[in-house]
Parts: sequence; C-alpha cells; structure tokens
Amino acid sequence: MSTIQTPQNIVPFLWFDKEAEEAIRFYTGLFPNSEIKKLTKWPEGGPMPAGTVQVGDFVINGLRVHAFDAGPSFKFNEAVSFFVQCENQAEIDHYWHQFIDHGGEESQCGWLKDRYGFSWQIVPKELTEMLSSKDVEGAKKMMEAVMKMKKLEIAQLKAAFED
Repeated sequence: MSTIQTPQNIVPFLWFDKEAEEAIRFYTGLFPNSEIKKLTKWPEGGPMPAGTVQVGDFVINGLRVHAFDAGPSFKFNEAVSFFVQCENQAEIDHYWHQFIDHGGEESQCGWLKDRYGFSWQIVPKELTEMLSSKDVEGAKKMMEAVMKMKKLEIAQLKAAFED
C-alpha cells in the first residue's frame, strides 16, 4: 500500500541503458518522501535483456517519475535536469556530496551529473528569490558569482547580491 500520494498526470520518464533499477534505488534512498511504487522486469524473450527494468514507477521527494531500461540508443543531456531547491547550505552540501561521492561529476553553476549521466541542479531557495528581486543590479552581481562556482555557496551569493 502506497503512503505517498502524487496526483500528477504529467510524469517525467527516464530512459536508461541498463541501470534503471540501480538509479531508482539510489534516488529513492537519497531523498526523503520517496518510495518505489512498481518495479517490473523484462521477461525472457522480450525486446530487452531479461531482468532489466520494464516498468519503474517511483516517487522522489514527492515527484512521481517513471523509468525503464531500453538500451543505449538515447543518452541524457543537460537540456533536461531536476532542479532541487535546498533550504540551507547543509542541504546543498549533503545532496552535492552524495551525488559526487557516488560517481557523479561536478559541472558549473550548481549543476552536476549523477553516475548515470542525468543532470541535477542543486540550488538554494534564495536563488530564485534573488533573481526575481527588484534589485536588478544585485541579481546581476549574484549571477556573476553563480557563474564562477561549481557547488553553490549561499553566503557568497548573498554577499554578491548585497555588494
């Protein structure tokens, strides 16, 4: 019986080569309010190798997501990412290090790729507040600071905004 309710009717769908189950377990173990709802494997004689994921229906931090293993025809790229708004620097540090320490790689401006090649943005909630501020010059200075960072540092962003 599912304990997490997700009324979404538009659901992100992730195509993996053959790592869907590993990714699903990693994501649901990393974020609170997460669970695997359904995990069905391809049978013998199916279009994909037996035992790989045919249907992966899961929830990460309240977001319903589907995934499956369908071979190497398509790869993830930065055009699509999950945007994780963090409450504080400790939360940013936690997610950043969990992804990086488990085979991910840093990019720029709060972006990283996990070990499966999927892109994530690990950002403070203040980022969107500062960007949408009426203080256009402060927002510009803050974005200049963002462009110089890999993992975002809230104190440095606030200092740039207030400078």
